[in-house]
Amino acid sequence: MNYLSSAERTIALEADAITRLRDQLTESFARACEYCLSCTGRVVVTGMGKSGHIGHKIAATLASTGTPAFFMHPAEASHGDLGMLTSSDVVLALSNSGTSAELVTLLPVIKRLGIPLISMTGDPDSVLAQQADEHIQVRVETEACPLNLAPTSSTTAALVMGDALAIALLEARGFSREDFAFSHPGGALGRRLLLKVDDIMHSGDALPVVSETAPVTTALLEMTAKRLGFTTVLAQDGQLVGVFSDGDLRRAVERGVDLNAAQMKEVMTVGGTTVRAGALAAEAVRIMQDTRINAIVVMADQRPIGVLNMQDLLQAGVV
Repeated sequence: MNYLSSAERTIALEADAITRLRDQLTESFARACEYCLSCTGRVVVTGMGKSGHIGHKIAATLASTGTPAFFMHPAEASHGDLGMLTSSDVVLALSNSGTSAELVTLLPVIKRLGIPLISMTGDPDSVLAQQADEHIQVRVETEACPLNLAPTSSTTAALVMGDALAIALLEARGFSREDFAFSHPGGALGRRLLLKVDDIMHSGDALPVVSETAPVTTALLEMTAKRLGFTTVLAQDGQLVGVFSDGDLRRAVERGVDLNAAQMKEVMTVGGTTVRAGALAAEAVRIMQDTRINAIVVMADQRPIGVLNMQDLLQAGVV
């Protein structure tokens, strides 16, 4: 048995099936998109067997890209789950043959409710295709299965066409990265796109602060107490004039500065690197990486209101 040859054949057949989908796109696809865009309810995806598994994925992709959707099992629908449907919904039904008994059974109810029906089948002459308001063809020449029986190329084609539908709707809605993040708040992308510096910064009593005339020893005590490795340095009017870090201390020692007599304005880094309040935490990461620093000051009305370091960003999952 040559396993690699079998795998190569399967991949080639399924790749060919996907490529041929482009020739099957018609205005019916565009009209199906319009039905979904104008839908004030949900896109209810249904399918039996392997088509049902693909339907689950399509419904999930639609829902996460701005089109409210869920999957309805056609067999369960005949035993009460049809109550999920409302007159403001759109039904997307998947069946390679277009003759799945469980789906055909639902047709009279869908028609009676006046719900638009979009079918996705491999046979434009099938019952499901003919009864649909719009039909999306996903015909394949042959299954990857050498017996031409197991749903392989056909399910891949349906999956890809479902993705095409979801992405077309995403683009039509102007769905953004921020919108995507709102649908995925628990993921890394959600944290990167939704988390703001205000959410993780050290503020109030946790904000390290010394005056520009304070001695170095005062700054060291403040840094030890706040445990952030640096402190902000303020002028008498409360505006930020600089920062003092472990690195500044090391450089002062290398220059032979008398630490017992020196004031902050003599050893601090003037100005310091800042980020505006309300900025995304991801922006703070970019600034810190570009400037090769490990901490940043959060500013509002030209005054520091918080600080955060790379460790805070790591713990928050932004990095």
